[in-house]
Amino acid sequence: MFTGIIDHCGILSHIEPIPGGLHLKINTQFTHLELGESIAINGICLTVTDFQDNTFGCDISPETLKITTADQFKIGQELNLERSLLPTTRMGGHFVMGHVDQMAEVMAITMINDFIELKLGKIDPENKKFIAKKGSIGINGVSLTINEVTADGFTVMLIPHTLQRTNLNTLQKNDLVNIEFDMLARMVTKHLESLTNE
Repeated sequence: MFTGIIDHCGILSHIEPIPGGLHLKINTQFTHLELGESIAINGICLTVTDFQDNTFGCDISPETLKITTADQFKIGQELNLERSLLPTTRMGGHFVMGHVDQMAEVMAITMINDFIELKLGKIDPENKKFIAKKGSIGINGVSLTINEVTADGFTVMLIPHTLQRTNLNTLQKNDLVNIEFDMLARMVTKHLESLTNE
């Protein structure tokens, strides 16, 4: 489990095809990594399979390649990194599982002084019920607040700190991003649906 508060951006240094998937090597500022620990990489929960000096490796499965932006990763790309939540960690964002629900498309990027308003679209119709104004959402692993709900998506506002600490400052129109809907929104929605189906 994660908070959606990105620690830093790592650099993808190596991509190797493996049967059915990919093996990545990522340069990182993290120290004292452990084999088997979970790291959120652009919002995707992956397992550390090897590490050496300032680089760690992880494998990406066929399912992950199908539903995330991982198959578009390029060597030299900045990736948002967050280690898993500790019991002593401040809960600055929201509960993020690292289980990407779908991809969304950047529809518009609007500069507003030092801020950026990001409009995202192409949300699957069955997932629209998890989007609410002022609700939480994960975009490439970053915990953000939904400003407005649109016909097929939503808008968020990126503050200067988020732009400095994450790779969201590199987004361009038509780019795809990883989306994880708020776990609490999913649970409440499921509960309400179960009540109406009784």
